[in-house]
Amino acid sequence: MQRFYLSANAIDFGAYKTALHAEQCGGYVAFEGWVRNHNDGKVVDYLVYETYAALALAEGERIITQAKAEFAITDAYCVHRYGTLRIGDMAIWVGVAARHRDAAFAACRFILDQVKQTVPIWKQEFYTDHTPAKWLEGET
Repeated sequence: MQRFYLSANAIDFGAYKTALHAEQCGGYVAFEGWVRNHNDGKVVDYLVYETYAALALAEGERIITQAKAEFAITDAYCVHRYGTLRIGDMAIWVGVAARHRDAAFAACRFILDQVKQTVPIWKQEFYTDHTPAKWLEGET
């Protein structure tokens, strides 16, 4: 069953959150990563995310499988955008359900950090002053 998704459209996490709900779970943790208007002293106009989809999907699934093995969680989902994103757009959503909150928090952080480090998604920033766009590594 798929748990990691890529989306060219705005993230609608409602169905994923509903799928995570289980009577045995006492904790649900979610993270939303938004496009901010600044980075490294520059005013950001917009971002473009590119991905190698087949590898990204496989690596994302591996990360969630690892999280389920290492943390006492019931389930987890992650969705990452690609394409052009504007300021305020949601770039990533991670949701985790567990019997207890500590495991949900830890697994959510683990999934987010691993996605940023190992999933082939690249971010390019474009600035309001029209200086050359910048590719950022490890900062999806």
